[in-house]
Amino acid sequence: MSYRATRRTLIAGTPALAALALAACSEDPTGPVLTADADLPTAVPSATKLVVGDPQNQVAYEKSGLVKQLSFEIEWANISGGPKTQEAFRAHSLDIGSVADIPPIHAYWTNLPTKIVAASGRLDPLEHPIYDLGIAPGAGITALEGLRGKRIAYSPGQAQGALILRVLDKAGLAQSDVELIELPSTADTYSNALAGGEVDAAPIGGTQVKSYLNKYASDGATTIPHGLRDDPWVLYSPVEVLEDASKAAAIAEYARLWGAARLWTRANKEEWINAWFVEHEGLSYEDGEYLFDREGEPELPEDWDETIARHQETIEILAEGTGNDVIDAGDLYDRRFEPLVAAGVQEYGEAGAP
Repeated sequence: MSYRATRRTLIAGTPALAALALAACSEDPTGPVLTADADLPTAVPSATKLVVGDPQNQVAYEKSGLVKQLSFEIEWANISGGPKTQEAFRAHSLDIGSVADIPPIHAYWTNLPTKIVAASGRLDPLEHPIYDLGIAPGAGITALEGLRGKRIAYSPGQAQGALILRVLDKAGLAQSDVELIELPSTADTYSNALAGGEVDAAPIGGTQVKSYLNKYASDGATTIPHGLRDDPWVLYSPVEVLEDASKAAAIAEYARLWGAARLWTRANKEEWINAWFVEHEGLSYEDGEYLFDREGEPELPEDWDETIARHQETIEILAEGTGNDVIDAGDLYDRRFEPLVAAGVQEYGEAGAP
């Protein structure tokens, strides 16, 4: 099997998928309309192209060799996070994105029809949270109940903002019991706001936790666990993209290998740390290892019932906190894609390699 790669685009050989041809559109980059109740096509026309915003998994697909199993042209977009992904969706410049579970809710509320096509989390999510609550020096917060009357960093429409609303709910506090300070959850914004005394508490994750404590613990900075699941991660696409039969077939192919790529990263620790954390993110190997261990093992559910039920709980808390209507979480998912991740893992094994 041969393939060619350029800086942004990869074209690969044909995967071992069930053959359901779309001969009528084999030379047309825009496929026929696929209705929401139609079966997913499993053969991808040769002219099909996807623009994918999934930077971390781009590296995993490439390093694992799984990219060779994709039969369509893929253009990798260096886009991540809910706001940038949705901006690209609205500009019709992105076909699929990788985000937490909040952006699809926000997309629905802002009239951007999207559907989730793959879902994952972390095994033992309370032992391996994405975020801790960073506590500013002198804030005196040692438990969630201590947030009453405090200033808390808040980013509406993003996972960190939703987490704060869930934390308040768990602590039995209303928004009126605290002061929510709207700040973008970018780079070190929250850590700097904590250190500068702009807020008393903020959700911080990744190396921010380590660097925040390294820099400011001597001044009294601390972190406390929030004790909630904050691990949902999904792939989602605009409905208009999924209505294109050719693109839907390509997305099914991509989603099918998503879990295998994730598992490859866990089975190849040193290579993954060097490829992603060191070379791509510019971190030290030590920080990369810290993050690798903090992530724990991925959870790749074969059935989405529990995932959707948890998503519904989040929607209801967010709706109450933002004044939006409660929506049915099931409406955010395209369950035609539900069995694909497990099928990919079964074919390629838990090592995630072809």
